[in-house]
Amino acid sequence: MQRASRLKRELSLLSTEPPPGITCWQGAERADQLRAQLVGGAGTPYEKGIFDLEILVPERYPFEPPKIRFLTPIYHPNIDSAGRICLDVLKLPPKGAWTPSLNISTLLTSIQLLMAEPNPDDPLMASISSEYKYKKELFLLNAREWTEKYASQQKRALGEKLDPSATNAPEGGAAPKRKGSSMSKKEKSPRLES
Repeated sequence: MQRASRLKRELSLLSTEPPPGITCWQGAERADQLRAQLVGGAGTPYEKGIFDLEILVPERYPFEPPKIRFLTPIYHPNIDSAGRICLDVLKLPPKGAWTPSLNISTLLTSIQLLMAEPNPDDPLMASISSEYKYKKELFLLNAREWTEKYASQQKRALGEKLDPSATNAPEGGAAPKRKGSSMSKKEKSPRLES
């Protein structure tokens, strides 16, 4: 019961006042399964990418942290190929820093921050961590390539799903504006008369 009321409150807050670049919603089938999307931060190799995440909320929530994993492949030292995330707030003490005062919005913001500032000293992917530490340019190149390959395609697909008229959308995912569509009727009418 506590989980349901808390989730309802959190989802309501996430829909009315979402953190920048974060969306979260409840899955259609199960009340304890949420989906989220994070937009890659500006100035990071994940910029312009949209990353899907799955959130499983345990029965004992908020006394136990949700299980969150990336569904979109991401090239990152703290996120493995299965989408698991190495972040202290996703684990219970003594190894982790989860407390019941944290919420899903805070966790998603922490994950977005981890994307912008990887922690190579606590990696899940040792080879990527080594690359991040010693060959930063190569890491940035690989991370950008993965973002382009996996996260940008989803952005275009999402744009097409949301706006059926955008089926012939350009690379950015937005449908081209028709000429004059931003003009008011008053601005258009003098042209018709002349």
